[in-house]
Amino acid sequence: MNRVGHQRIARARILAGGAALAACAFTAPAFAVDILDVDQIPAQATAPAAPAPDDGLGDQGYYLEADTLIQDDRNQTITAEGGVQIRHQGRTVRAEQVIYNRATGVVVAKGSVTIFERDGTVAFADEVVLDDQLRAGVAKGFSARLQDNIKIAGDTLVRRDENTAELNKGIYTPCELCVEDKSKPPTWSIRADKVVQDGENQLIYYENAVIEMFGIPVFYTPVFWHADPNADRKSGLLPPTIVGSQRRGLSYEQPYYWVTSRYSDLVISPQINTKVNPFLNLAYRQRFYSGDIEIRAGYTYEKDLDSNGSRVGDLTNRSYILANGAFDIDKNWKWGFAAERASDDLIFDKYDISDVARQRGLIASDNRRLTSQLFATRQDNLSWFSINATSIQGLRPTDNDRTFPLIAPLIEARWEAPVPVLGGRVRLLGSGVVLTREQSQFVATQPGADSRRATGQADWRTNFTFTNGLRVSPFAQARADYYSVDDYPLAGDSASFGRALGVVGVDLTYPLFRRDGDRTIVIEPIVQVAFSPESDLDPRIPNEDSIVLELDETNLFRANKSPGFDLYEGGVRLNAGARATMTFDDGRSFSLLVGRSFRDEDDLTLPARSGLQTKASDWIVAGDAKPHKDLTFYGRARFDSETADLRRLEIGANATFGRASGYVRYLHDNQDITGVERQDIDFAADILVTKRVGVTMAGVWDIESDIWRRQELGLFYRDDCLDIAVVWVHEEYFNRSLGPSDAVVLRLTLATLGDKGYRR
Repeated sequence: MNRVGHQRIARARILAGGAALAACAFTAPAFAVDILDVDQIPAQATAPAAPAPDDGLGDQGYYLEADTLIQDDRNQTITAEGGVQIRHQGRTVRAEQVIYNRATGVVVAKGSVTIFERDGTVAFADEVVLDDQLRAGVAKGFSARLQDNIKIAGDTLVRRDENTAELNKGIYTPCELCVEDKSKPPTWSIRADKVVQDGENQLIYYENAVIEMFGIPVFYTPVFWHADPNADRKSGLLPPTIVGSQRRGLSYEQPYYWVTSRYSDLVISPQINTKVNPFLNLAYRQRFYSGDIEIRAGYTYEKDLDSNGSRVGDLTNRSYILANGAFDIDKNWKWGFAAERASDDLIFDKYDISDVARQRGLIASDNRRLTSQLFATRQDNLSWFSINATSIQGLRPTDNDRTFPLIAPLIEARWEAPVPVLGGRVRLLGSGVVLTREQSQFVATQPGADSRRATGQADWRTNFTFTNGLRVSPFAQARADYYSVDDYPLAGDSASFGRALGVVGVDLTYPLFRRDGDRTIVIEPIVQVAFSPESDLDPRIPNEDSIVLELDETNLFRANKSPGFDLYEGGVRLNAGARATMTFDDGRSFSLLVGRSFRDEDDLTLPARSGLQTKASDWIVAGDAKPHKDLTFYGRARFDSETADLRRLEIGANATFGRASGYVRYLHDNQDITGVERQDIDFAADILVTKRVGVTMAGVWDIESDIWRRQELGLFYRDDCLDIAVVWVHEEYFNRSLGPSDAVVLRLTLATLGDKGYRR
C-alpha cells in the first residue's frame, strides 16, 4: 500500500480514469420539473452556484485535492479522503471520500457529496455509486437545484443508462424554500412514488403523483407526464382557463401544445361548456426559410346565444379565422397576407376569444372590424414601396359589409434624394387607390360608389441655425391628384378630373435654455407660416380617407393637418405655440405645450368637430409630469376658440408605489366621431394586502349614461412560482342578442408547467 502525504495537491495519473469517471458521472438529471423535500435539500442549496470559470484543465485534464490519497495495490483501489475536491470538464465534485476500484471500474463517493455543474446547477447526495461505463449508478439521499430554479429530491436516484434516470419517493418544485423554517412547504410541488426522466424523448413521467399547494394535496393522478424543462419545445398540456359565466355556464378550456416538427407547432384548445355546445380553438405556427405564418381558428355547431345562455334559432356551423404571414423575397422585398373572418359578428364575445384586434398586416384592425389583406413591400435606405389589397368585415350592429369598399390596390411609394437639392432634403411621394362597393352607403337600392385616385407629390425642406439659437426651416410642397368616380351622385354619376395643390412656408423656433442647480429648463416658442391656395373641396371628390380630422398637439405644426389625401387644408395660415420643459438630474420631468392655429378665412370644408373651421382655431393644451420615478401624469385639452369652453379633455395617471400599481384615465369629448357627447373614466389597479396576496380591480364608468360598462374585482396570490387569481367580471352593454352579463374567471399559472412566460 502506498500513501500520498497530508494536504498534497495531486495531478496523479493513477486517478486519471477514476476522477474523471466520478466527475463525469455525477451529473444531475435535467428533470423538467424540480423535485425536493425541504428537509432533504441542504441549506447551501438555497442558491445555485455561479457558472464555473475556465480552470485551464481543458477537456482531458483533471484536478484532485484531498487530505489523504491512498493506493491499495492488493485490493486494486484508490481512495481519496478528507475534503476531496475533483474538477474535470468544468464540473466540480466534493465529498468526504472517493473510492475507485480499478478492477471493476466502480466509483463510490461518500459523505456530503456535492456536484457543481458548469451551468450553475448543484446536486447533493449522501452516497453515489457508478459503474465503469458511466451508464448506470445509484445515488442515495439525492437532491438537486437545477436551472430555472427547479429543485428535486428523493430517497434514491437510479440511473439505468445515459438516457434514463428514476427518482424514488421524489418531490419536485420550482418554488423558493424557507431556509429559516425548513418544515414550511413550498407554494406548490409534485410528489410521486416514482419519477422517470426519459432523456431520449425529453419527457418526465410520474407514478402515483400528487400535486400539493401550500402542503395540501389538491390533485391526484396515477400517471402524469410533462415535457422536460430543459427541452426548448415539447408537446404537453398548457395551463387551463376556467370561467363561470351566465352565457356559457361553467367553462373549462384545456390547451394542448403539440410540436408537429422542428419548425411548426399546434395548440389545440377544446372549450367545454355546461350550458352550450363545446367550442374548439386552434393555433398553428410554422417557420419557413424566408418567413413564418400564424393561424388561429375556432369552430362550433350551435344555435344563437343570448346573455343567459339561452339558445335560439337553428343549429349551424359557427367559426372564425385569424391568420397572418410574412416572407422575404430578397433583402429589400417582402410579401405577406392577413386573413380575418368570422361567421358570427358576436362569436368573439360569446366565447371570450382574446387578442382579436392585433395588427396582422399593413392596415391595422380594431376590435370591431376584421381586415383581410394581401401585400408586398420594398424598402431600402432611401425608398419605400407597398402595394396592398384589403377586404373588410364589420362586427358592429350598424355595419353593412356590402357598403364597405374593396380596396384593391392601395399603392404607396416614397423616395428621398441621396444628396441635398438646393441645400435641402427632397422627397417624392406617390399614392394610388381603387375602391369598389357593392351597395350605396346612403340608399340601399343603389349601387355603391366606386372611386379611383392617383397622387404625385414633391417635398423640399432645409434648416438654418443662427448663432443666437434661432432655427429657420423653409419648406415647399407641390402635389397633383387625379380622380375617377362612378355611381357617385354628386359627380353626376360618373366623372374624371384632376386638381393641383401646393404649399410654401417656414418654421421658426427659438429654444431658450437655462441650467439652474439640478434642473434644466427649456422654453421653445414655435411659429409656422404656410401659404396655400384657398380650400375648395370639389363635391365630386368622395372623402374616403380624411373623415377623422381633429386638431391636437400631434398635428398643430403640420402645414396640412389632414390625415389623408381627399381633404386638403388651404389658405394662408399661421400655427403658433410654445413648449416648456423642466428636467431634473434625478429623473423627474415636467412639460407643457400651448398653441393654436390662425387662418385668413373661415374654412367650412373642414369638419365641424375638428376645431379648425374658424379664423382662430381652438386652443390646444398638452402636458406631462413625472414628479416621482414611479408616478406620471398626462393631460391634453382643447378649448373653444370663442367661448373658451372645454371641447375635449383627456387626463390620466400611471403609478407604481410599493405594493400598489395601476392607472386611471378620464375622457370628456363634447362630440365624438359618432356625433354624440362622450364622458367616461376607466381605471385598473393591483394592490398587495400582504407580501403575496392582493386585490385586483378595473372598471369603465360611462358618466353620460351613468352606468358601469365594465367592472372587475378579484383576489390574487402571486410569488416566484405561482400566479393564481379569481376575478369577477361584469359587462353592462347591449349588442343585439347579448346584454349585461356576469362571469367569474379563475387564472392559474404554475412555473415550469406549460407556461412559456416562465420558461422561454
